[in-house]
Amino acid sequence: MPRRFITAEDVRRSGGEIVVDAETVVTPQALEAAAAAGVAIRQAGGQPYAEPVPDRGPDAALATSHLPHLPEPNSDLSGMTGVVVTVVGRNRPGVLAEITTTLAGANADVRDISQRTLPDYFHLVLTVALQSGSEFESFKQCMECMGGQDDYVVRVMHERVFRFMHRI
Repeated sequence: MPRRFITAEDVRRSGGEIVVDAETVVTPQALEAAAAAGVAIRQAGGQPYAEPVPDRGPDAALATSHLPHLPEPNSDLSGMTGVVVTVVGRNRPGVLAEITTTLAGANADVRDISQRTLPDYFHLVLTVALQSGSEFESFKQCMECMGGQDDYVVRVMHERVFRFMHRI
């Protein structure tokens, strides 16, 4: 049976109490509207509403064991932070040198590099490792300030987030 959702509009149309089953999801806006209107939301049996356990599907156990905030299993980086750097923009002499010089200044180790060029444009993807103790946020901010508006754009993503986003 599909889950049912209670919205703020449902709360506004209700009387003084809403009774839901264990699988019903009440939106945060509906909870706010119920509190403001004095409408009680209860589960069948009289207990107060409790958010149901999310249905994560058949791969839930695998997904929770590989979330981006967990340590990488069998990682070969040993104490390093993996980062994916993507650069897209107008091609000109010295672009790659600018980027790699900034990476060297951050003491980042380039693990893999891929570059494609079209007439006047390029696309560069680098997988780099930051030394332990390096701060990811400051590295990201330093890299993403490069290029200017009309030259090229740099985007930095933690490798764990990248892997999680592109899993099959």
